[in-house]
Amino acid sequence: MATNPASTPELNLQTEKTPTAAIVHCSGKINSSTAGQLSSLARNLMLENKALVLDLTNVSYMDSSGLGTIMGVYVSAKRCNCKLRLINLSQRVKELFSITRLAPLFEGHEDMLGMTPD
Repeated sequence: MATNPASTPELNLQTEKTPTAAIVHCSGKINSSTAGQLSSLARNLMLENKALVLDLTNVSYMDSSGLGTIMGVYVSAKRCNCKLRLINLSQRVKELFSITRLAPLFEGHEDMLGMTPD
């Protein structure tokens, strides 16, 4: 019987705190299996920080559950008076926001406009 290679987590989240924000570096897939993990971490960080940055540099895949999670985090951030910022979106993720007409919610995010974050 063949052994399965060690499975890697579908989503890895690493948190970095700065004096002005909490930054969550996301790697992997944001889908129905992993969306709760991101949502839970983001909501906890919003309670302690006035700004939350989701760095999507290494997000290789996002499905409708992932998109729904990002929107849920957006709504929670608004309620907590926490600024949410998305940075380093892949072209595919940008297209997902554009197709669903959610991109205007994140206007001012340099990545959504194809510019380099400050």
